[in-house]
Amino acid sequence: MSRIGKQPIPLPSGLSVTIDGATVSVKGPKGELTRTFPAGVSFGEDDGVLQVERDSDEQHHRAVHGLSRALLANMVTGVSEGFTKTLDIVGTGYRADEDGTSVLLLVGFSHPVRVDPPAHITFTVQDRGKRVIVQGIDKEVVGQVAVDMRRVRPPEPYKGKGIRYAGEHVPLKAGKSGKGKKG
Repeated sequence: MSRIGKQPIPLPSGLSVTIDGATVSVKGPKGELTRTFPAGVSFGEDDGVLQVERDSDEQHHRAVHGLSRALLANMVTGVSEGFTKTLDIVGTGYRADEDGTSVLLLVGFSHPVRVDPPAHITFTVQDRGKRVIVQGIDKEVVGQVAVDMRRVRPPEPYKGKGIRYAGEHVPLKAGKSGKGKKG
């Protein structure tokens, strides 16, 4: 049995859950998320606790049991607390500017790169344009937006310049020294 799938999901106060077969909707103070789960799992709510059960011990049902529980727990956390990803911009002259709801990334190209947020995603620029915070209620979307922003200018291996996650370690390579190698 899946160790993750067996764990109950506690519901914070102020959340409402609607279960309609394989479709589950969670509504909270930050918004509403709806997801249709794969066949083979069923959901139940009892006394402020959500439980995920699988229909049988078939391989496919065992495979989606823990996944479904994790996705449902992320939905509950998203509508109650939200998710955050922080990106640091490293490099001389590299920065981000807010432009309404969008972010302009000035990272060494001849033009700024505009990143428009999808629905329910907000950007905050801090530390004089050196830090961008991506916030939202859907963990998958927040992570994907952060990945897309990092892909604009990933950290290069010699000086470490570029866009990286906060706390990310970028291993630097030793460059050419060129000294003491003659004849």
